[in-house]
Amino acid sequence: MASIIKANELQDFGGNSILTSDGSGNVTIDNITTINAAALKNTPAFSSYMSGDFSASNASWTKLQINSEYYDTDSAFDTSNYRFVVPSGEAGKYFFTAKTACPGVDDQEDFAISFYKNGSRVEQTDVGVFSPKTNATLFASTSYSWDLSVGDYIEVYIYQTSGDSQNIDASFTNFLGYKLIGA
Repeated sequence: MASIIKANELQDFGGNSILTSDGSGNVTIDNITTINAAALKNTPAFSSYMSGDFSASNASWTKLQINSEYYDTDSAFDTSNYRFVVPSGEAGKYFFTAKTACPGVDDQEDFAISFYKNGSRVEQTDVGVFSPKTNATLFASTSYSWDLSVGDYIEVYIYQTSGDSQNIDASFTNFLGYKLIGA
């Protein structure tokens, strides 16, 4: 059994209006800001992944080939160029996170992940791990938020120093992000 509560005004115990609705989906909060219900969504939003393993070169930053999507609310993730691009009319603050794994890394070799913004590495997002043993699988993840403009793009790169190319495990690789509301 479902219930529906209909009201055009919500008040606190002192009788002060906290929230009102005009009946058309427009909500006023604290009698200050009028917003449409669509403004309460964290969109654009996407979640993407690699459809298969790929080989990452030794001792160079290599872009993760994230070419598939679980969802993409605004068609803003470019599966051909493996990047999120801020769509028209959607400038603002965004949050991103990415993770992946690299097998075959030996003692004292390292593996790192980083975001690139508009083609340049953002060093604050570098997260590296060092192998404690021979032939280890290392996992790395990073998260960051930016104030982005229309057309800005975010990509994920990795760096490994195993001495040769390594296959990056698609089953542990994903990249997601969304626009922050109220920020």
